[in-house]
Amino acid sequence: MKTAILAGGKGTRLAEETSVRPKPMVEIGGKPILWHIMNIYSHYGFNDFAVALGYKGEYIKRYFVEYGSLSGNLTVDLENSEPVRRHEQDHAPWKIDLIETGDETLTGGRVKRLKPYLGGSTFMLTWGDGVSDIDINNLIAFHKSHGKLATITAVRPQARYGHMRFDGEQVIAFEEKPQTAEGWINGAFFVLEPEVFDYIEGDMVMFEHAPLENLARDGQLMAYRHTGFWAAMDTLRDKYNLQKIWDSGDRPWAVWEQ
Repeated sequence: MKTAILAGGKGTRLAEETSVRPKPMVEIGGKPILWHIMNIYSHYGFNDFAVALGYKGEYIKRYFVEYGSLSGNLTVDLENSEPVRRHEQDHAPWKIDLIETGDETLTGGRVKRLKPYLGGSTFMLTWGDGVSDIDINNLIAFHKSHGKLATITAVRPQARYGHMRFDGEQVIAFEEKPQTAEGWINGAFFVLEPEVFDYIEGDMVMFEHAPLENLARDGQLMAYRHTGFWAAMDTLRDKYNLQKIWDSGDRPWAVWEQ
């Protein structure tokens, strides 16, 4: 099963970083967040990716060309006809289709442009800026169990501010940015059947709007409720928070380290 990742947006709310590189290449712990996302899937044995490029897509192409050839230890012998010798394969066994989907194309259009690269069967989809400790195998099993066209992962994100707990008017505790108790939001990490492409009319369609709304109207959208860790990197504040979590050593989304 292939995994599609949308990596073409301009990331305007993270302009301090995205003026020079696309948002999926903003680094957490010295690695692009796109690398973190791919490692989540790879941990569960899914190593075949189709990445939708747009804004500064050449940056992502260059990274993966160099990632495969420059990772690990090398010996450079300039007298040899093949001057570079790699000692070992020090990287994940990924196959990555890097597909140009246009600078201005919206999310639904990017998904549809990936159709020729997704094999005509069930596929996964996520955004290039969100990480989670979601169990991909359980997600897929849930999708297969209900027989509908689409599964969306529903999450409760961390609250933006800390909460106070009261006993009457007395403050009895502070809770530092707990998970919100109200409502569920779109956490991406989709599993989709190829018929979903029929719900996307063209480039200027937001996948989050008409396609998902119409799938829900037709009774074809099911929610996998994930109560564990989930975070998206929309702003510089989000980036700093993820870096702080990484530096603490408690890295809930880094399932490949556990």
